[in-house]
Amino acid sequence: MFGQVNFGSSAGTAFSTSNARGVGINIRRHGDARSVSAPGAMTAKEPDLVSKSTREAAKPRERLIDAAYELFATNGVSQVGIDTILSKARCAKASLYGNFDSKIDLAIAFLDRREAVWTREWLETEIKERASKPEGRLLAIFDVFDGWFRKHSFEGCSFINILLESKVNSPVHRAAAIHLSKIRAIVQALAQDCKLRAPEQFAQVWHMLMKGSIIAACEGNRNAARDAKRAARLVLQGWQQTRRSNQRKKPRIVREGHNPGRRRRRAT
Repeated sequence: MFGQVNFGSSAGTAFSTSNARGVGINIRRHGDARSVSAPGAMTAKEPDLVSKSTREAAKPRERLIDAAYELFATNGVSQVGIDTILSKARCAKASLYGNFDSKIDLAIAFLDRREAVWTREWLETEIKERASKPEGRLLAIFDVFDGWFRKHSFEGCSFINILLESKVNSPVHRAAAIHLSKIRAIVQALAQDCKLRAPEQFAQVWHMLMKGSIIAACEGNRNAARDAKRAARLVLQGWQQTRRSNQRKKPRIVREGHNPGRRRRRAT
């Protein structure tokens, strides 16, 4: 069972969890974009860390979010204490409580920032740049992942990590689930553009391939995105499309005097 929140002041105090599932996906900060080259893929923009000078020039709330982003992305929420966040942000405890009700609120703000930087500025932008057609964009997700998985700084998914380390149905757990659903909404929109039947169900299946490849990469399989893309291509090829309005079933032509429902009498 996952432990309760302990919003204390010591460096080791945070979410105190037993983490019985044994899940630990290391996360690193995704901030300002930089270019990286991935083998077998196009040049991708991957978020980078916030510089120290930028952090110091920002207002206390922004400094706290920037510091929490880097720390939570690298270590997860449960392993980071309040004093560590305050030290990195160069803020007093009064600034923390003046801007956030609790560490949970700061963690939720981190997830909001993660969506803006990782989901929107990086992933969504990259798949649009790599393909123009919706089918190509669906498959391009795994090309983007392939470059990401092959980086030495690959960290995993913050949304998945926090979802698994937090108490089920807690505020931060629900927030992580909502952010994952927004990624799924991107896939669903592409499925609708492809005219696929049951686009919501398709998005669920496709997102499972995406999340599974991330976990596999965390286990050390750097080819996970390429393997997942092969499976995804089969799913896409086998998924039934909606019937277009101009492809309606043609009416059956019945010959005059012919009654298909009447059985022919056998001659005696």
